[in-house]
Amino acid sequence: MFKVAVIGAGSTYTPELVDGILRRREILPVEELVLMDIDERKLRIVGALAQRMAAHVDEKLRVRLTMDLDDALDKATFVMAQIRVGKLPARHLDESIPPTFGLIGQETTGIGGFFKGLRTIPVMMDIAGRMAARCPDAWLINFSNPSGMIAEALLRHTSVRMMGLCNVPINMSASARKAVGDENAQIESVGLNHLSWITSVKSHGKECLGDLLDQGYAGEKPANIPKSNFDRECLLACGGIPNSYLLYYYDRQERLRHQQEQEKTRAQVCMEIEEELLKLYADEGLYEKPALLDKRGGHLYSEAAVSLAEAIYNDTGACHVVNVQNGGVLPYLEKEEVAEIACAIGKNGATPLPVQAQGTRHMVALIRTVKAYERLAVEAALTGSREAALAALMIHPLVGDYPRARDCFDALLKAHAQYLPQFAEAGK
Repeated sequence: MFKVAVIGAGSTYTPELVDGILRRREILPVEELVLMDIDERKLRIVGALAQRMAAHVDEKLRVRLTMDLDDALDKATFVMAQIRVGKLPARHLDESIPPTFGLIGQETTGIGGFFKGLRTIPVMMDIAGRMAARCPDAWLINFSNPSGMIAEALLRHTSVRMMGLCNVPINMSASARKAVGDENAQIESVGLNHLSWITSVKSHGKECLGDLLDQGYAGEKPANIPKSNFDRECLLACGGIPNSYLLYYYDRQERLRHQQEQEKTRAQVCMEIEEELLKLYADEGLYEKPALLDKRGGHLYSEAAVSLAEAIYNDTGACHVVNVQNGGVLPYLEKEEVAEIACAIGKNGATPLPVQAQGTRHMVALIRTVKAYERLAVEAALTGSREAALAALMIHPLVGDYPRARDCFDALLKAHAQYLPQFAEAGK
């Protein structure tokens, strides 16, 4: 049986994933879709909509709900993970506590993203371990954040077949192609998850990147990044079109000021959008994903995940930007270190594609610095080592300052204690 298991299926993104599966039913003939979550209310509401969507389009697709992880994983062909340990209230803490210490609070980078990684990596390690017993040949497609750090942990410390996914590279490439008026323009990029740059935009054989930078083109910003932009001089200095998350690096004081003055964190806004969506989903007359879903910053994750699964299943060799071990494609990283790079996707997984535009010295320095942070952060998540945690934060460009790192670390560790048992064990 062709079975897809979705872990964290109470997410309001799930209808987009179901929509993608249904639209590809001729080339991705899923027979059973198992939706698993620990939040019974959300699973029931989102799951019921998923069942209505399937019944409306393809009665052959069985959509089943469960709160049992092993049941969901048993004999799965693909496992798609979109978990949020501690849910949105934990994200709110990641975003609201750091600004009180003069640090940026963000869910995927800086000290906020660090704590999300600490909470999430052990849970993903458990999922990978259970997959080894229940579905050893399955592919894990992870779009839980921080995606790159999770891939770094799983690909180094488990045998699971997996790729990390993010919607930002898709949006960046689409935006650049639109800017040059060529939907077939060839795009190259280098970097890590939420730390990347487009380094080449070729249209009909002509390199357009220099002209775009000179015009101050910086791409389109997703809904979850506060309104701001990179100015022309900044673009020329870094030498590429930056991932929108680099606003937190290049404009950090303004981003911090915005966070300190805002009435609501992004997590609180997302809670409101989520409740609106759940009300819509509960309508028994609804059998398709609503437009409101696009207001969530991560929309298209699910679409990308289904497209990736289709490329693996049909051995297409299609190009996707994913988080995998770079295999030497980026010579300034170790072969085993995970990067966010273009790969040919087939039945045997991801084959990194050669990169001609390797990036500027600025990009290389920042990538190597943040990769060193990620390696230490993974160590801290797996061992509960306070020393590794502080060492990681002292490297990160958005933290660095030891007294602030220490005090904010202690505050967040206390706030998230129920989700970080490894630190309590290590401290005994």
